[in-house]
Amino acid sequence: MAVSSLFSACLIAMVAVFSLLGLLALIMWLITTLFPVREGKIDSTVVAAISTAVASVWPGAKVTRIEEET
Repeated sequence: MAVSSLFSACLIAMVAVFSLLGLLALIMWLITTLFPVREGKIDSTVVAAISTAVASVWPGAKVTRIEEET
């Protein structure tokens, strides 16, 4: 009797976990559908910050191209 009770408790717990994971996946899909990632330009504030950081490390250096890594 105790073994079948333990088995059913484990089975119920596993079903509950997979149900919650499925619900979370659905919520994440909904959020990413409603709010897609914007592929935008680098804004001027970022360019100024990078240029200032480079100039402080290597005086006289000039930033010619900034690319975002993926």
